[in-house]
Amino acid sequence: MDLGLAGTRALVTGASRGIGLAVADALAAEGADVALLARGADGLAAAAARVGRHGGRVRTASVDVTDFGALAAEVDAAAADLGGLTHVVANAGGTVGGGNLLSGSAQEFVDTYALNAGHAVALLKAAAPHLAAAGGGAAVVISSVTGHRPAPRTAYAAAKAGEIHLAATLARELAPQGTRVNSVSPGSIRFPGGGWESFEGANPERYADFVDREFPLGRLGRPEEVGEVVAFLLSERASWVSGTDVVVDGAQGYPSGRRFTD
Repeated sequence: MDLGLAGTRALVTGASRGIGLAVADALAAEGADVALLARGADGLAAAAARVGRHGGRVRTASVDVTDFGALAAEVDAAAADLGGLTHVVANAGGTVGGGNLLSGSAQEFVDTYALNAGHAVALLKAAAPHLAAAGGGAAVVISSVTGHRPAPRTAYAAAKAGEIHLAATLARELAPQGTRVNSVSPGSIRFPGGGWESFEGANPERYADFVDREFPLGRLGRPEEVGEVVAFLLSERASWVSGTDVVVDGAQGYPSGRRFTD
């Protein structure tokens, strides 16, 4: 299916690997020009080579997304370089510190919120004028199934729940300018160098039990399976989809292989 994304201009945070890279690659495959934002220059170079194979323009910028001023400046720079922005994806996220209430600090909770929901707010605030100038455009916030169901790493779970509500609320706030906003909640996604690969290496029996018990399809998800859904939501094929959360988890049960006591 042609998603009608040829000639559009997108920006993706956390785009050097995993889901963010898969999203950028899916958009570029559909003909979009893409700005890739992440922290590491080496990872961005490799990502740009992969995304650039589709023939579109690729712009990279190394930025800490919790530096909201720097993030906003990179959004403006990307818009200037690409000739505007039509789509943005807030993908960067993670846990700062241990992530649980008893084992972590209140500041770690605040920092985890800043990395996840905070950066999504800063990104969409900076991007909103550019999206409006392009006719409205669309945005996707990458949340997690952990935002739906309690699981270890309490700060991350709460921040991801916040992102789901954030996207639904921004869909109402930005609707007058024609901008659609949705969230996507992936289940456990495995990719080379990712957390689940490390978890299996350290806990092979627990990992095998987790897969057997919680995944009816017998495996974890792949980044491209999320990337294709995000590309659809950004496209005009999803023109009447806004303010919703799309779960992409293969009917996964419990959302974590970890325990609260880990």
